[in-house]
Amino acid sequence: MNNRIIGFDLARAYAIFGMFIVNFVFCFGNFQDKRPLGHFLNLFVGNSTSIFIILAGMGVSLMTNRTDYTNEEKKKLKSIILKRSWFLFALGLLLYNWWPGDILHFYGGYMHIAAFLLFVPKRYYLWTALFAIIIFHLLLFVIPINTSWDFTTFKYADFWTPIGFLRNTFYNGWNSIFPWLCYFMLGMWLGRQDWKNKKVIKNTFLVGLIIFLIFEGLRQLVKNGNYTQYWDYVMSDYFPAYIPYIMITTGFALMVISICMFLGDKFSTNSILSLLVKTGRMTLSHYVIHLTIGMIVLAKLTNKKYTGLLTKDTPTQPVYIFIYATAFFLLSVAFSHFWSKKFRNGPIETIMRKLSD
Repeated sequence: MNNRIIGFDLARAYAIFGMFIVNFVFCFGNFQDKRPLGHFLNLFVGNSTSIFIILAGMGVSLMTNRTDYTNEEKKKLKSIILKRSWFLFALGLLLYNWWPGDILHFYGGYMHIAAFLLFVPKRYYLWTALFAIIIFHLLLFVIPINTSWDFTTFKYADFWTPIGFLRNTFYNGWNSIFPWLCYFMLGMWLGRQDWKNKKVIKNTFLVGLIIFLIFEGLRQLVKNGNYTQYWDYVMSDYFPAYIPYIMITTGFALMVISICMFLGDKFSTNSILSLLVKTGRMTLSHYVIHLTIGMIVLAKLTNKKYTGLLTKDTPTQPVYIFIYATAFFLLSVAFSHFWSKKFRNGPIETIMRKLSD
């Protein structure tokens, strides 16, 4: 098994576990819980999603990472990526009716754009990432970021209208193309690196650490100083995704990914690592399963009604959500292990490949 791929899939397993926690807390818990465990669970907000998107970009990049493709092969690969983007877009819109925080239709949008950039020099991925951030910040001067949002219920008023759909998809949805495309493009750039080279792993970690410390330091400066005029911009968390938030989550993601690459290289034959790798290869299936079966079961266990929005009932204690998310992840690991004995890809991944390859 390729060590680079081991580290990549290990990072995906980490990301999906984090998304379990975040989404279960969103529907049944309370992000304002300031107790130690509640604060710990809140640390996964944004970090898991950004890693998930970066790894999606890496996956596309790793899939098209040769330098000697014929024109016919390039055309075929572009077609595959486009078909997969349409599949994810359609699946996400279908899921949106159940889970308003869906990321898959945005994921499909990122991938659709990526299909036209598969074989350009890798520096253009970073330029595109920067472009996505700049466009978002320019749009802030044109369209109020809270347009159509009701932040007491987290409902988006006109999602199913043409204007509302475009606005949500490109600008002020949870993971809108601007600026969240920047993570996907960063992932494509990372996928072009030589992860067999230990210096790449080390340098990626150090760059991530430096970025994280600089922007966390900026946040601490604003917290402790008389800089209230900058508070909303510097302290913004997940929505809107301003530059400080993007840089902090990027720095954290670079550290996590490089650590996973190191572990994949160091412990490539470890049995526990092998189980996590199998889980990472089925993140699309696990994403859908936790938002359907996972939510239904948790609703039954907590005697709450699932709405896909913030709970109106008394929030479930952080300890119970953490235990449930951990147990659900362990069940996902077991499912991945037994499924992989007979099938190469996860159930939804298999459907996507049959429709695209």
